[in-house]
Amino acid sequence: MKKLQLTFKINTEPEILYRALVTPQTIELWTGYPAVMDETPGSDFEWLDGDVVGKNIEFIPSQMIRQQWYFGNDEKESIVTLKLSPHKDKTIVELEQTNIPDPAYENIKYGWKKIIMASLKDFFSN
Repeated sequence: MKKLQLTFKINTEPEILYRALVTPQTIELWTGYPAVMDETPGSDFEWLDGDVVGKNIEFIPSQMIRQQWYFGNDEKESIVTLKLSPHKDKTIVELEQTNIPDPAYENIKYGWKKIIMASLKDFFSN
């Protein structure tokens, strides 16, 4: 099991980025896929046509999202924490994901950098 820590800068305010991460209709706009998402701890979520599924754990509006991601039959919980903080007119996103199965690590890292965060950067590039 591995741990991933990455930092990104997104060209929008934390409040707006937070909404883009928790609102199904907006997730669909920046991913291109329907999303199941509810800002309720304990609710299930699904992004990217089922490629990312799990359970929502905790929300602090405009500041933090914590989720449990599922990896098939792996017994360990993979916990994703996104911390959002303002930096001028942008948002710094601190990502931490724990207990990533070794075979999935490079795909997860690629997905965060080249799919999820790249899509958000493009969405907020104006």
